[in-house]
Amino acid sequence: MIESIARLKRHAAAPWAGAAIVALALLALPFALAAVGTAWVRITNLAILFVFLSLGLNIVVGFAGLLDLGYVAFYAVGAYVYALLASPHFGIHWPFWAILPLGAAVAALFGVLIGAPTLKLRGDYLAIVTLGFGEIVRIFLNNLSQPINITNGPQGIARIDPFRLGGIDFSKSDSFLGLVFSGPIKYYYLLLAVLLAVIFINVRLQNSRIGRAWEAIREDEIAARAMGIDTTRVKLLAFAMGATFGGVAGGMFSAIQGFVSPESFVLVESIMVVSMVVLGGMGNIWGVILGAVLLSFVPEILRFTVEPAQKQLFGRMIIEPEVIRMLIFGFALVLVMTLRPGGLWPSAVRKRELAERKP
Repeated sequence: MIESIARLKRHAAAPWAGAAIVALALLALPFALAAVGTAWVRITNLAILFVFLSLGLNIVVGFAGLLDLGYVAFYAVGAYVYALLASPHFGIHWPFWAILPLGAAVAALFGVLIGAPTLKLRGDYLAIVTLGFGEIVRIFLNNLSQPINITNGPQGIARIDPFRLGGIDFSKSDSFLGLVFSGPIKYYYLLLAVLLAVIFINVRLQNSRIGRAWEAIREDEIAARAMGIDTTRVKLLAFAMGATFGGVAGGMFSAIQGFVSPESFVLVESIMVVSMVVLGGMGNIWGVILGAVLLSFVPEILRFTVEPAQKQLFGRMIIEPEVIRMLIFGFALVLVMTLRPGGLWPSAVRKRELAERKP
Protein backbone atom coordinates (compact mmCIF):
# COMPACT_ATOMS: atom_id res chain seq x y z
CA MET A 1 0.00 0.00 0.00
CA ILE A 2 2.73 2.43 1.00
CA GLU A 3 4.72 1.52 -2.11
CA SER A 4 1.67 2.20 -4.31
CA ILE A 5 1.18 5.63 -2.74
CA ALA A 6 4.86 6.47 -3.25
CA ARG A 7 4.64 5.33 -6.86
CA LEU A 8 1.60 7.54 -7.44
CA LYS A 9 3.40 10.52 -5.92
CA ARG A 10 6.36 9.94 -8.23
CA HIS A 11 4.05 9.78 -11.25
CA ALA A 12 2.25 12.96 -10.14
CA ALA A 13 5.54 14.82 -9.65
CA ALA A 14 7.00 13.77 -13.03
CA PRO A 15 5.05 16.34 -15.15
CA TRP A 16 6.04 19.14 -12.78
CA ALA A 17 9.68 18.09 -12.91
CA GLY A 18 9.56 18.05 -16.71
CA ALA A 19 7.91 21.49 -16.78
CA ALA A 20 10.61 22.85 -14.43
CA ILE A 21 13.38 21.53 -16.68
CA VAL A 22 11.76 23.07 -19.77
CA ALA A 23 11.30 26.39 -17.94
CA LEU A 24 14.95 26.49 -16.88
CA ALA A 25 16.07 25.64 -20.43
CA LEU A 26 13.94 28.45 -21.87
CA LEU A 27 15.28 30.93 -19.32
CA ALA A 28 18.90 30.01 -20.10
CA LEU A 29 18.41 29.74 -23.87
CA PRO A 30 19.11 33.39 -24.86
CA PHE A 31 22.45 33.46 -23.02
CA ALA A 32 23.50 30.20 -24.68
CA LEU A 33 22.52 31.61 -28.08
CA ALA A 34 24.26 34.92 -27.36
CA ALA A 35 27.48 33.01 -26.74
CA VAL A 36 27.25 31.78 -30.35
CA GLY A 37 26.12 35.13 -31.76
CA THR A 38 23.53 37.83 -31.06
CA ALA A 39 21.99 37.10 -34.46
CA TRP A 40 20.65 33.79 -33.13
CA VAL A 41 18.80 35.59 -30.32
CA ARG A 42 17.16 37.83 -32.94
CA ILE A 43 16.29 34.76 -35.03
CA THR A 44 14.69 33.18 -31.97
CA ASN A 45 12.63 36.33 -31.38
CA LEU A 46 11.38 36.24 -34.97
CA ALA A 47 10.59 32.53 -34.53
CA ILE A 48 8.41 33.39 -31.52
CA LEU A 49 6.61 36.00 -33.63
CA PHE A 50 5.92 33.31 -36.22
CA VAL A 51 4.55 31.13 -33.43
CA PHE A 52 2.13 33.97 -32.58
CA LEU A 53 1.05 34.17 -36.21
CA SER A 54 0.69 30.39 -36.52
CA LEU A 55 -1.43 30.14 -33.38
CA GLY A 56 -3.65 32.95 -34.64
CA LEU A 57 -4.08 31.34 -38.05
CA ASN A 58 -4.68 27.97 -36.38
CA ILE A 59 -7.89 29.40 -34.91
CA VAL A 60 -9.18 30.17 -38.40
CA VAL A 61 -7.77 27.17 -40.27
CA GLY A 62 -7.31 24.49 -37.62
CA PHE A 63 -10.26 25.15 -35.31
CA ALA A 64 -12.90 26.61 -37.67
CA GLY A 65 -11.71 25.01 -40.94
CA LEU A 66 -11.65 28.31 -42.89
CA LEU A 67 -8.71 28.53 -45.30
CA ASP A 68 -7.14 32.00 -45.05
CA LEU A 69 -4.28 32.88 -47.44
CA GLY A 70 -4.23 36.59 -46.58
CA TYR A 71 -3.40 36.33 -42.90
CA VAL A 72 -0.30 38.51 -43.29
CA ALA A 73 -2.67 41.48 -43.77
CA PHE A 74 -3.51 41.46 -40.04
CA TYR A 75 0.20 41.25 -39.25
CA ALA A 76 0.72 44.34 -41.43
CA VAL A 77 -2.16 46.23 -39.81
CA GLY A 78 -0.78 45.66 -36.31
CA ALA A 79 2.72 46.64 -37.44
CA TYR A 80 1.62 49.87 -39.09
CA VAL A 81 -0.67 50.89 -36.22
CA TYR A 82 2.30 50.66 -33.88
CA ALA A 83 4.65 52.36 -36.37
CA LEU A 84 2.29 55.31 -36.96
CA LEU A 85 1.64 55.90 -33.26
CA ALA A 86 5.20 55.39 -32.01
CA SER A 87 7.48 57.16 -34.48
CA PRO A 88 8.42 60.65 -35.73
CA HIS A 89 6.25 60.08 -38.84
CA PHE A 90 3.27 61.85 -37.24
CA GLY A 91 5.18 63.01 -34.18
CA ILE A 92 3.17 60.67 -31.95
CA HIS A 93 4.96 58.62 -29.32
CA TRP A 94 2.41 56.66 -27.34
CA PRO A 95 3.58 53.94 -24.92
CA PHE A 96 3.55 50.38 -26.19
CA TRP A 97 1.02 49.18 -23.61
CA ALA A 98 -1.52 51.61 -25.12
CA ILE A 99 -0.73 50.89 -28.79
CA LEU A 100 -0.64 47.07 -28.70
CA PRO A 101 -4.28 46.67 -27.58
CA LEU A 102 -5.31 49.30 -30.13
CA GLY A 103 -3.42 47.48 -32.90
CA ALA A 104 -5.06 44.21 -31.86
CA ALA A 105 -8.50 45.87 -31.94
CA VAL A 106 -7.90 47.39 -35.39
CA ALA A 107 -6.68 44.03 -36.70
CA ALA A 108 -9.79 42.36 -35.24
CA LEU A 109 -11.93 44.94 -37.04
CA PHE A 110 -10.18 44.07 -40.30
CA GLY A 111 -10.80 40.40 -39.51
CA VAL A 112 -14.53 41.09 -39.24
CA LEU A 113 -14.42 43.15 -42.45
CA ILE A 114 -12.94 40.25 -44.40
CA GLY A 115 -15.10 37.68 -42.63
CA ALA A 116 -18.47 39.37 -43.19
CA PRO A 117 -18.53 39.22 -47.03
CA THR A 118 -17.11 35.69 -47.13
CA LEU A 119 -19.47 33.92 -44.75
CA LYS A 120 -21.00 31.79 -47.51
CA LEU A 121 -17.65 30.87 -49.06
CA ARG A 122 -15.56 27.82 -48.25
CA GLY A 123 -12.54 26.00 -49.60
CA ASP A 124 -10.90 27.36 -52.74
CA TYR A 125 -13.28 30.32 -53.06
CA LEU A 126 -12.55 31.53 -49.53
CA ALA A 127 -8.80 31.07 -50.10
CA ILE A 128 -8.90 33.21 -53.26
CA VAL A 129 -10.88 36.01 -51.56
CA THR A 130 -8.57 36.12 -48.53
CA LEU A 131 -5.51 36.02 -50.79
CA GLY A 132 -6.86 39.07 -52.63
CA PHE A 133 -7.55 40.83 -49.33
CA GLY A 134 -3.94 40.36 -48.24
CA GLU A 135 -2.65 41.81 -51.50
CA ILE A 136 -5.08 44.75 -51.31
CA VAL A 137 -3.75 45.70 -47.87
CA ARG A 138 -0.14 45.52 -49.05
CA ILE A 139 -0.90 47.63 -52.15
CA PHE A 140 -2.69 50.22 -50.03
CA LEU A 141 0.29 50.43 -47.68
CA ASN A 142 2.54 50.83 -50.70
CA ASN A 143 0.51 53.69 -52.19
CA LEU A 144 -0.93 55.66 -49.26
CA SER A 145 1.77 58.31 -49.56
CA GLN A 146 -0.17 60.60 -51.92
CA PRO A 147 -1.90 63.03 -51.76
CA ILE A 148 -1.58 62.69 -47.98
CA ASN A 149 1.45 60.82 -46.72
CA ILE A 150 -0.01 58.24 -44.33
CA THR A 151 2.22 55.17 -44.70
CA ASN A 152 5.27 56.76 -46.40
CA GLY A 153 4.76 54.37 -49.31
CA PRO A 154 7.49 51.90 -50.30
CA GLN A 155 10.07 53.76 -48.20
CA GLY A 156 8.41 52.50 -45.04
CA ILE A 157 8.51 54.01 -41.57
CA ALA A 158 11.79 54.21 -39.66
CA ARG A 159 12.93 55.22 -36.16
CA ILE A 160 10.05 53.41 -34.50
CA ASP A 161 10.12 53.61 -30.72
CA PRO A 162 11.22 50.46 -28.87
CA PHE A 163 9.33 49.16 -25.87
CA ARG A 164 9.93 51.12 -22.69
CA LEU A 165 8.64 49.96 -19.33
CA GLY A 166 9.43 52.17 -16.37
CA GLY A 167 13.15 52.83 -16.57
CA ILE A 168 13.81 49.82 -18.82
CA ASP A 169 14.57 50.51 -22.47
CA PHE A 170 14.32 47.28 -24.48
CA SER A 171 16.67 48.59 -27.17
CA LYS A 172 19.62 49.06 -24.79
CA SER A 173 21.78 46.71 -22.75
CA ASP A 174 21.56 46.50 -18.97
CA SER A 175 23.42 44.52 -16.32
CA PHE A 176 21.76 42.60 -13.52
CA LEU A 177 23.41 40.19 -11.07
CA GLY A 178 26.53 40.14 -13.22
CA LEU A 179 24.60 39.20 -16.37
CA VAL A 180 24.39 41.44 -19.42
CA PHE A 181 20.84 41.71 -20.77
CA SER A 182 21.09 43.03 -24.31
CA GLY A 183 18.10 44.42 -26.20
CA PRO A 184 17.35 41.14 -28.05
CA ILE A 185 17.57 39.18 -24.78
CA LYS A 186 15.10 41.50 -23.05
CA TYR A 187 12.76 41.23 -26.00
CA TYR A 188 13.11 37.43 -25.82
CA TYR A 189 11.82 37.31 -22.25
CA LEU A 190 8.97 39.69 -23.07
CA LEU A 191 7.99 37.62 -26.11
CA LEU A 192 8.20 34.43 -24.05
CA ALA A 193 5.84 35.88 -21.43
CA VAL A 194 3.36 36.97 -24.11
CA LEU A 195 3.68 33.56 -25.80
CA LEU A 196 2.68 31.78 -22.58
CA ALA A 197 -0.39 34.02 -22.36
CA VAL A 198 -1.27 33.32 -26.02
CA ILE A 199 -0.92 29.55 -25.51
CA PHE A 200 -3.11 29.73 -22.40
CA ILE A 201 -5.81 31.65 -24.32
CA ASN A 202 -5.65 29.15 -27.19
CA VAL A 203 -6.00 26.16 -24.85
CA ARG A 204 -8.95 27.76 -23.09
CA LEU A 205 -10.59 28.63 -26.42
CA GLN A 206 -10.14 25.11 -27.79
CA ASN A 207 -11.77 23.56 -24.74
CA SER A 208 -14.57 26.11 -24.51
CA ARG A 209 -18.07 26.13 -25.94
CA ILE A 210 -16.86 28.41 -28.72
CA GLY A 211 -14.04 26.00 -29.57
CA ARG A 212 -16.50 23.13 -29.86
CA ALA A 213 -18.70 25.30 -32.09
CA TRP A 214 -15.68 26.00 -34.36
CA GLU A 215 -14.98 22.29 -34.53
CA ALA A 216 -18.60 21.56 -35.43
CA ILE A 217 -18.49 24.12 -38.25
CA ARG A 218 -15.25 22.61 -39.52
CA GLU A 219 -16.77 19.13 -39.61
CA ASP A 220 -20.17 20.01 -41.09
CA GLU A 221 -21.48 23.57 -41.20
CA ILE A 222 -25.02 22.55 -42.18
CA ALA A 223 -25.28 20.10 -39.30
CA ALA A 224 -23.84 22.72 -36.91
CA ARG A 225 -26.50 25.22 -38.01
CA ALA A 226 -29.17 22.57 -37.56
CA MET A 227 -27.97 22.01 -33.99
CA GLY A 228 -28.59 25.67 -33.18
CA ILE A 229 -25.09 27.12 -33.60
CA ASP A 230 -25.08 30.70 -34.87
CA THR A 231 -22.55 29.99 -37.62
CA THR A 232 -22.41 33.63 -38.77
CA ARG A 233 -21.39 34.95 -35.37
CA VAL A 234 -19.04 32.06 -34.63
CA LYS A 235 -17.18 32.34 -37.95
CA LEU A 236 -16.80 36.10 -37.55
CA LEU A 237 -15.45 35.48 -34.07
CA ALA A 238 -12.87 33.07 -35.49
CA PHE A 239 -11.67 35.68 -38.00
CA ALA A 240 -11.57 38.37 -35.30
CA MET A 241 -9.69 36.23 -32.76
CA GLY A 242 -7.16 35.05 -35.32
CA ALA A 243 -6.61 38.62 -36.54
CA THR A 244 -6.09 39.82 -32.96
CA PHE A 245 -3.03 37.61 -32.49
CA GLY A 246 -1.72 38.79 -35.86
CA GLY A 247 -2.12 42.42 -34.77
CA VAL A 248 -0.22 41.84 -31.53
CA ALA A 249 2.59 40.08 -33.43
CA GLY A 250 2.76 42.96 -35.92
CA GLY A 251 3.08 45.58 -33.19
CA MET A 252 5.88 43.67 -31.50
CA PHE A 253 7.60 43.19 -34.86
CA SER A 254 7.61 46.97 -35.41
CA ALA A 255 9.11 47.65 -32.00
CA ILE A 256 11.81 44.99 -32.36
CA GLN A 257 12.85 45.92 -35.91
CA GLY A 258 12.46 49.69 -35.58
CA PHE A 259 11.41 49.80 -39.24
CA VAL A 260 8.49 48.53 -41.32
CA SER A 261 7.73 48.61 -45.03
CA PRO A 262 5.18 46.90 -47.29
CA GLU A 263 7.87 44.48 -48.48
CA SER A 264 7.79 42.78 -45.08
CA PHE A 265 4.19 41.64 -45.67
CA VAL A 266 4.20 39.91 -49.04
CA LEU A 267 2.18 36.84 -50.03
CA VAL A 268 5.10 34.50 -49.32
CA GLU A 269 4.80 35.34 -45.62
CA SER A 270 1.16 34.20 -45.60
CA ILE A 271 2.09 30.99 -47.40
CA MET A 272 4.85 30.40 -44.88
CA VAL A 273 2.49 30.76 -41.91
CA VAL A 274 -0.09 28.45 -43.54
CA SER A 275 2.68 25.91 -44.14
CA MET A 276 3.71 26.09 -40.47
CA VAL A 277 0.15 25.25 -39.41
CA VAL A 278 -0.19 22.42 -41.94
CA LEU A 279 3.27 20.98 -41.30
CA GLY A 280 2.89 20.97 -37.52
CA GLY A 281 -0.68 19.69 -37.44
CA MET A 282 -3.85 21.71 -37.97
CA GLY A 283 -5.94 22.05 -34.85
CA ASN A 284 -3.19 20.95 -32.46
CA ILE A 285 -1.66 23.88 -30.57
CA TRP A 286 1.59 22.07 -29.77
CA GLY A 287 1.92 20.76 -33.32
CA VAL A 288 1.50 24.27 -34.71
CA ILE A 289 4.23 25.53 -32.37
CA LEU A 290 6.51 22.71 -33.57
CA GLY A 291 5.86 23.56 -37.22
CA ALA A 292 6.52 27.28 -36.64
CA VAL A 293 9.80 26.63 -34.82
CA LEU A 294 11.04 24.17 -37.47
CA LEU A 295 10.23 26.40 -40.45
CA SER A 296 11.74 29.40 -38.65
CA PHE A 297 15.05 27.85 -37.67
CA VAL A 298 15.83 25.43 -40.51
CA PRO A 299 16.22 28.19 -43.15
CA GLU A 300 18.59 30.11 -40.90
CA ILE A 301 20.63 27.00 -40.16
CA LEU A 302 20.90 26.40 -43.91
CA ARG A 303 21.93 30.01 -44.42
CA PHE A 304 24.85 29.58 -42.03
CA THR A 305 25.93 26.11 -43.22
CA VAL A 306 25.20 25.71 -46.95
CA GLU A 307 27.53 28.43 -48.21
CA PRO A 308 30.61 27.39 -46.16
CA ALA A 309 29.98 23.71 -47.01
CA GLN A 310 29.88 24.40 -50.76
CA LYS A 311 33.04 26.53 -50.61
CA GLN A 312 34.78 23.77 -48.67
CA LEU A 313 33.74 21.07 -51.14
CA PHE A 314 33.80 22.88 -54.49
CA GLY A 315 35.82 26.01 -53.80
CA ARG A 316 32.85 28.22 -54.73
CA MET A 317 29.13 28.51 -54.15
CA ILE A 318 27.16 26.58 -56.79
CA ILE A 319 23.59 26.83 -55.44
CA GLU A 320 22.28 29.79 -53.47
CA PRO A 321 21.12 29.00 -49.90
CA GLU A 322 17.70 30.48 -50.71
CA VAL A 323 17.23 28.02 -53.59
CA ILE A 324 18.20 25.06 -51.39
CA ARG A 325 15.88 26.34 -48.67
CA MET A 326 12.90 26.42 -51.03
CA LEU A 327 13.78 22.97 -52.41
CA ILE A 328 13.94 21.44 -48.95
CA PHE A 329 10.84 23.35 -47.91
CA GLY A 330 8.80 22.03 -50.84
CA PHE A 331 10.17 18.51 -50.50
CA ALA A 332 9.35 18.44 -46.78
CA LEU A 333 5.75 19.52 -47.44
CA VAL A 334 5.33 16.84 -50.12
CA LEU A 335 6.68 14.18 -47.76
CA VAL A 336 4.48 15.28 -44.87
CA MET A 337 1.33 15.42 -46.99
CA THR A 338 2.12 11.97 -48.41
CA LEU A 339 3.29 10.14 -45.28
CA ARG A 340 1.63 12.13 -42.49
CA PRO A 341 -1.34 14.08 -43.92
CA GLY A 342 -2.33 15.17 -40.45
CA GLY A 343 1.04 16.90 -39.88
CA LEU A 344 4.01 16.07 -37.71
CA TRP A 345 1.93 16.31 -34.53
CA PRO A 346 -1.74 15.98 -35.49
CA SER A 347 -4.59 16.63 -33.10
CA ALA A 348 -6.43 13.63 -31.67
CA VAL A 349 -9.57 14.51 -33.65
CA ARG A 350 -7.64 14.89 -36.90
CA LYS A 351 -5.80 11.61 -36.31
CA ARG A 352 -9.08 9.80 -35.70
CA GLU A 353 -10.63 11.28 -38.84
CA LEU A 354 -7.71 10.17 -40.99
CA ALA A 355 -7.83 6.67 -39.48
CA GLU A 356 -11.56 6.39 -40.26
CA ARG A 357 -11.01 7.42 -43.89
CA LYS A 358 -8.53 4.60 -44.52
CA PRO A 359 -10.07 1.57 -46.28
